[in-house]
Amino acid sequence: MDHRPIFAVGRNCWRLEHADRVAFLVDGQAYFGAFARAVERARECILLTAWDIHSRVRLRPGEARRGVPDHVGDFLDWAVSRRRGLHAYVLDWNFAVLYALEREKLPIIEFDWRTHRRLHFRLDGSHPPVASHHQKIAVVDDAMAFAGGFDLSSARWDTSEHRPRDPRRVNPWGMAYPPHHDVQMAVDGDAASALGDLVRDRWWRATGERIPPPQRRPPLRRYGVGRRRLARFRDRRAEPPSDPWPPDLVPDVDDVTVAIARTVPEWEDQPEVREVEALHLDAIAAARRLVFIENQYFTSARIGDALVERLREPNGPEVVVVVPCQCTGWLEESTMGLLRQRLFQRLHAEDRFERFRAYFPVIPGLAHGEFLNVHSKVLIVDDAFLKIGSSNASNRSMGVDTECDLAIEARGDARIEHAIAGLRNRLVGEHLGVRPERVAEASDGTASFIAAIESLRGHGRTLEPVKTDIPELLDKLVPDTAPFDPERPISAEDFLREVLPDEAPRRRMAPVVRAIAILFVLCLIAAAWRYSPLREWIDPGRLSAWATPLAGNALGLIAAVGAFVVAALLMVPVTVVSVVAAILFGPWRGFAIAFSGSLIAGAIAFGVGNALWRDTVRRLAGRRLNRLSQRLARRGILAVVAVRLLPVAPFTVVNLVCGASQIRFRDFAVGSAIVIGPGTGAVVLFADRVVAVATHPDPGTIGIAVSFGLALVIGVAWLGRVLGRTPAHERGGRHRG
Repeated sequence: MDHRPIFAVGRNCWRLEHADRVAFLVDGQAYFGAFARAVERARECILLTAWDIHSRVRLRPGEARRGVPDHVGDFLDWAVSRRRGLHAYVLDWNFAVLYALEREKLPIIEFDWRTHRRLHFRLDGSHPPVASHHQKIAVVDDAMAFAGGFDLSSARWDTSEHRPRDPRRVNPWGMAYPPHHDVQMAVDGDAASALGDLVRDRWWRATGERIPPPQRRPPLRRYGVGRRRLARFRDRRAEPPSDPWPPDLVPDVDDVTVAIARTVPEWEDQPEVREVEALHLDAIAAARRLVFIENQYFTSARIGDALVERLREPNGPEVVVVVPCQCTGWLEESTMGLLRQRLFQRLHAEDRFERFRAYFPVIPGLAHGEFLNVHSKVLIVDDAFLKIGSSNASNRSMGVDTECDLAIEARGDARIEHAIAGLRNRLVGEHLGVRPERVAEASDGTASFIAAIESLRGHGRTLEPVKTDIPELLDKLVPDTAPFDPERPISAEDFLREVLPDEAPRRRMAPVVRAIAILFVLCLIAAAWRYSPLREWIDPGRLSAWATPLAGNALGLIAAVGAFVVAALLMVPVTVVSVVAAILFGPWRGFAIAFSGSLIAGAIAFGVGNALWRDTVRRLAGRRLNRLSQRLARRGILAVVAVRLLPVAPFTVVNLVCGASQIRFRDFAVGSAIVIGPGTGAVVLFADRVVAVATHPDPGTIGIAVSFGLALVIGVAWLGRVLGRTPAHERGGRHRG
């Protein structure tokens, strides 16, 4: 039998390193618990790098030990505090502000400012625009490491039962979330030490700081385990006291070579690395019987091409793909979900020999719209190759985001073949609601793994074929090469041109649409006030009576402004808060509160962005991006006005980004006032007219409200058109830069 190796250092992997123990951790209960037990045994250094991390996530819900904190932030603080000389380094993707509604608002406060001085937290922005830092690695003392699809973040923890309702499955805000499925790999020995080197290098590139490796290397190998070292350590059966591997974590395989593969985008002086993509393609090319993929996304054009080529072969392998039934959120479903469906359609069209199936897991009892989020990134080829990592089967994971995958191959070793087949059977059995032994028996009884799955599919918890129907209108709207899943990084110039365009399109309708939407919502509120019980619950007279004591003295108005500032900083839309201010305090006091509160909230967020990120942005941006940023800074007022008018990002996000850029505060303040003043006045006055219509719906008030609304829409359209005009020398300068 041909056992030619798949791994090739420099092509599809960075390093090949030995591990005495390897364990496959399926689902959050297994990984979070193993991570916590390993950290408890740490002596010198804990390294964490993540796409996201949340300080209030619980590690062992219902299983935490007395006296040991269970929240991630408190637990890491406790770990470094109790052992002298132990340092923890946490590296998180620094564009979390774009995901403000689902992430911790200011993690640097929770992980750095409020914790022990030996707990170091940094944000990683050392990558191209629109890229992300996506590696999910944890290393303890360079002796044990974890890598895979898991972040220590919100909505990740779950058991393999994936119960429809599990009281332990709640996010940091106390809200229940649907079931979540993921896989992590644990390694020790030289493989763990190599992952430590990778994280230290990433830390240096992101921060300019060096992390020293452990000074006194603990024993890296488990005494009494590993065929090659069994005789050497025959008389030393006990676990070494400095070994962080949890004693109750049983390895799935021992004495094995681990490949470490990366994706690193080209950025400044850092060359491009596409080892993850090459590893996928080489493994698929080596398949004889089966390619099994379990992944959150499935949009990679090159992986699709490789699978099509194998499906065209008369005697090629079967291809089984397990994905979530849909992507998370309407935006992802309308973009990444549509790209996935197109790829599935293509694979089905090329499947002349009936060797391709795409499934999604079904769990009975879930509420409408809920589903098991398959977040894992697993590739298994025959019984010979296994990859677990952070990379999705998407274009951006192949060349845009930073990724790290771990892989093993059997090369005829029956022990490793058994471990690889065991994980595949365990994953499929979990989704089908049967034991792994049932999957093994079914697949042993037939030459077709697809036939084995079909024989086990049934009612209740099971796997269902993915439907590939695409709405015709959506199919026409989304291009084949969508910008949200690029194959290569987008240049800084192109990115900033999209965010802050030098020349607006001739027909900029976004501000008009936004104004119409605001008017429509306000009209709905008016109708609800007039014709529903809302009129009794939120009566304008009652609200006015409640607000009168506040409006009658300076301290009350200051308190109202303070409440407005807090709401704006917490991502409550300022338009909504302005409407509330107008209803409570009337048009003139409401305008004063909304206008001053917006400017103060903007100044605070600008200052936070300036203090936390400005130096880092300048250091990491490079000469080309800094030159472009300086050019934008020279047009700072116009840039701020454009961003305020165009729906680029939420109010607080815009303020933070402006603070981190080279825009001067004076330009920021003037540009903000130019837009916020008229905009707030218009919204407040129109809200007052809506309340008038709701309380006194006579023809006069209705006519005034309608006229004012039309004037607001026309004014927004005119202002957007004026701002869209760019002098000819400015337009030419853009192409020369």
